[in-house]
Amino acid sequence: MKIKRVVVWFSCGAASAVAAKLALKKYRGEHEVVIAYTDTGAEHPDNERFMADCVRWFNAPVEVLKSPEFADTWAVWEKRKFVSGISGAPCTGELKKAPRWAFERPGDLHVFGFTEEERRRSDRFREQNPDVWLETPLIDAGLRKADCLAMIERAGIAIPAVYLLGFQNNNCLPCPKATSPGYWNRMRRHFPEQFNRMAELSRRLGARLVRVNDERLFLDELDPAIDSSEVEPDIECSILCHIAAQDIAA
Repeated sequence: MKIKRVVVWFSCGAASAVAAKLALKKYRGEHEVVIAYTDTGAEHPDNERFMADCVRWFNAPVEVLKSPEFADTWAVWEKRKFVSGISGAPCTGELKKAPRWAFERPGDLHVFGFTEEERRRSDRFREQNPDVWLETPLIDAGLRKADCLAMIERAGIAIPAVYLLGFQNNNCLPCPKATSPGYWNRMRRHFPEQFNRMAELSRRLGARLVRVNDERLFLDELDPAIDSSEVEPDIECSILCHIAAQDIAA
């Protein structure tokens, strides 16, 4: 298939930022490269700063996509009367997938920031989305999340604030797909307003979001004493990270 456009899906995470930089290095000048970001209205305010820093690093703009129907995740959960379940969360479909589908064009090559640790996830994405022409430059380069964080720091960009608070991903706050007590007690500690709002909403909708010893509990049943200690982000630059950085700089 002939490439009509290269679309890099940027999430304001370290991995997707490095994937965008690699895609620009590979395709800019030969193809139209668009860096797209789906705004869910529920992410940490530091993401605005991180995006601006990345725009300067990319020397390219980021196109922001947003649902025309829903302002944020809370609006989706309230209207759908559903937060999360085995089939996933409705906010993903309404705030990320729907804007992506509306933006797609035939002939798009889609670049996602799946890392080496996420090979199975990328394989599953391919299986579930056979119509998406997918490229995974981080997996192709053998880059892990730790490598991506190191490359961002080396570029002189402060990593997103949520990583420094112990969260492993720069997702919406809160993310209803999270089930670990550590995650929810970290939310309780750093974002008490959002935690309490979700505790009320999930109780009202009957959603037991947290899992403790294989038992599903409501958030207001979660023991605050269960470990929510800070986890320093894993930042380690491997030889593959060094090679990728040299390629970008070349």
